[in-house]
Amino acid sequence: MLNQSEKVIKILGTKYPLIQAPMNWLTNAELVAAVSNSGGLGILGPNAGQREAYSPEVTYQKFREEIQKTKSITDKNFGINVLLPINPFSEALLNAAIDEGVKYFATVGDADSIIFKKIKENNGVIIHRPLNPNSENMREAESLGVDLLVATGYDEGGVIPSQQIGTFSIVPAMVDSVSIPVLAAGGINDKRGVKAAFALGASGVYIGTRFLLTKESPMSNKVKEQILKSKNQDMLLVAKQQRSLNTKIAVMLESKYEDLVTSNENIEIIRENGGIRSGMLEGDLENGIISLNTSIEIIKNIPSVKDLIEELMN
Repeated sequence: MLNQSEKVIKILGTKYPLIQAPMNWLTNAELVAAVSNSGGLGILGPNAGQREAYSPEVTYQKFREEIQKTKSITDKNFGINVLLPINPFSEALLNAAIDEGVKYFATVGDADSIIFKKIKENNGVIIHRPLNPNSENMREAESLGVDLLVATGYDEGGVIPSQQIGTFSIVPAMVDSVSIPVLAAGGINDKRGVKAAFALGASGVYIGTRFLLTKESPMSNKVKEQILKSKNQDMLLVAKQQRSLNTKIAVMLESKYEDLVTSNENIEIIRENGGIRSGMLEGDLENGIISLNTSIEIIKNIPSVKDLIEELMN
């Protein structure tokens, strides 16, 4: 009888129970293919391989091209990200993936029976991550037929949960609430974090930040070098669900952030300044933000994806 980690490997068709988290602007064919070629499941995130935003119609075509490019580099499984609730842009990504025969879908947000049904009708596998995981929304997603679940702690990068529950607390509670495999996410940057995730009952790991510090990552080299010099305390809370390395604008936003009103104001300022695209993709350390998990201090090098995965899963 298969254990839960073996079930994850069987579902993903990978060597390891490891998924590279999708990150807006910060994935491309090279990174995703490298993850898949090295035994994990690579995921193309929104705006994968792009340097600017497009209309939904152009987004559809650009994303198809990035999927085709990924296929040209790997013959292994890989997936795409679908943000929920669905909007014209995430629907364009979903349709492009279905038209290209992609079978793995990392959905993020509230469970959506209509979208899940559409994915399943196209023989897709659903890896679902609620933004604010709790036993109710995890069980709801399980009842709607998702294949794998992700339990995200407050330690994560990107859009952080509004509930301040760390990875060590959320993972075992979510594992106990459902019968399907649960992957751990949030603050996992080395093999100690991977081991801890399994000790907490997780059946696999879902890692974003650490893959940004690899040779294949499209993130700005200037930002990579800045992160290597940074400490955990250099991460600042700039809005209710947004954290950033201490760039010039992040320091200002942290001092301004007090409540939900100022949080919304800060998010608007971040958008006007290009957000993570300007900060992380273009390397603007003054006007952009750099969204990472809270465990950056233990990241000491910029390896290849292959070497990183071998180290994490050793």
